[in-house]
Amino acid sequence: MLESIMKNKILVTGGAGYIGTHTCIALHEAGYEIVVYDNLSNSSREAINRVSALISQPIEFIEGDIRDAESLKQVFATHQFFGVIHFAGLKAVGESVAKPLLYYNNNVSGTITLLEVMTEYDVKNLVFSSSATVYGDPETLPIDENSKRSCTNPYGQSKLTVEHILEDLAVSDDSWNLIPLRYFNPVGAHPSGQIGEDPNDIPNNLMPYISQVAVGKLAKLNIFGNDYPTTDGTGVRDFIHVTDLAQGHVAALNYLEQQVAPVGFLPINLGTGKGTSVLELVTAFSNVSGQSIPYQFAERRAGDIASCYASADKAKNLLEWQAKLSITEMCQDSWRWQSMNPNGYNVKDI
Repeated sequence: MLESIMKNKILVTGGAGYIGTHTCIALHEAGYEIVVYDNLSNSSREAINRVSALISQPIEFIEGDIRDAESLKQVFATHQFFGVIHFAGLKAVGESVAKPLLYYNNNVSGTITLLEVMTEYDVKNLVFSSSATVYGDPETLPIDENSKRSCTNPYGQSKLTVEHILEDLAVSDDSWNLIPLRYFNPVGAHPSGQIGEDPNDIPNNLMPYISQVAVGKLAKLNIFGNDYPTTDGTGVRDFIHVTDLAQGHVAALNYLEQQVAPVGFLPINLGTGKGTSVLELVTAFSNVSGQSIPYQFAERRAGDIASCYASADKAKNLLEWQAKLSITEMCQDSWRWQSMNPNGYNVKDI
């Protein structure tokens, strides 16, 4: 069968994390061979075990840090990669404000090390996990890839700094193919309920916070800000199902495989193009789960903005990709994951 023919081999840094695990499944289903490289700082071996079970095949997993050049060199010397999907990075806005050096060291320095090793082994295809935070507080909506970039927090600044590095790299060497995928707000979980978002301690992201309140793990939801210039005063975001997001990475790799000439630096938004407020998401989740979601309003968080949603036309036109799943489906899959796994991957209980 054609489906059984293995495509090129891909290194997935941060592949044990939330988006990484879902993308590993999508890559496998698309015929790619994968090697996962992760330091497990905010992820779990159990997540890899579950991915292996879902695809009925063991995954080659290497525990390592992207800042460790010697470890990376061993990986590249052992495998012939078509390219790298680079997820490895810290991602909490609030934490980045409190610990900016940690974010620059991991997200920026780590990526430079990865790029140096890729250069040494002549692997010139990179799909980078960027973020809509590079747009800062947008001047116009929806946000397209030509919108002005400026950041309101160190997390976003670390992503934007990497984008600038990739731009400079593409100018210096026209053999590179560099696609930063600018994610909007990933939520949801695999429909099996076996893998999903499993934050350490108190969640930094909205959906796991809501779902942990719904399952009784947390008492109430803190909504940061109810005085934004939006329909109900709460922040508006472009929530995208993580499995749609995973398919976007497959589409990016497929696009690179089809190109005859290098693409250089090619940023692409991954979003739905629709904005949903925090209160609208809370209501949708409550309706799906049948659970009450107690909440209270708190002060705005440093670095947060009022509204942010994508123009996803470039992804549709270039990658032939678009998000398919609704807010209801995002809530259904999040609730299935949380209710089946109230303690996540149980790493905190081991």
